[in-house]
Amino acid sequence: MSGFGDILAMGAAGMSAQRVRVQVASSNVANAQVTRGPDGQPYKRLEAIFESKSLDPFGSALDQAMSRVEVKEIEANADYRRVHDPGHPDADELGYVTLPDINTMQEMTDLMTASRGYEANANVVDVVRELAQRAIDLGG
Repeated sequence: MSGFGDILAMGAAGMSAQRVRVQVASSNVANAQVTRGPDGQPYKRLEAIFESKSLDPFGSALDQAMSRVEVKEIEANADYRRVHDPGHPDADELGYVTLPDINTMQEMTDLMTASRGYEANANVVDVVRELAQRAIDLGG
């Protein structure tokens, strides 16, 4: 059966995954107007892809069902949008500028939900730590 350590590991993994999600969304907001990066191309929107990892694939049914989240990869989306801005230094001969396809409102929503997810996982870690301390106090 899973113990306090497994639950702490799940909460810590969730906090780590949400921290990456905050970093990715922050990077997207900061680079929403970048028309030319080091490679000469517009910034590519990033997205954190999560996957579930079983804590104990050989344990009981409950142990097999319990899992933690991990960041599988950070995917770059090469979709762009074209905006007519003839005065922009990166405008083409028709006056269009190629920008990353980033919806700032969507990124801000992702930031908020990732922040809430981080807080929820931090609360789980705090409660488990408190329960473990109470168990130690009762046993001692």
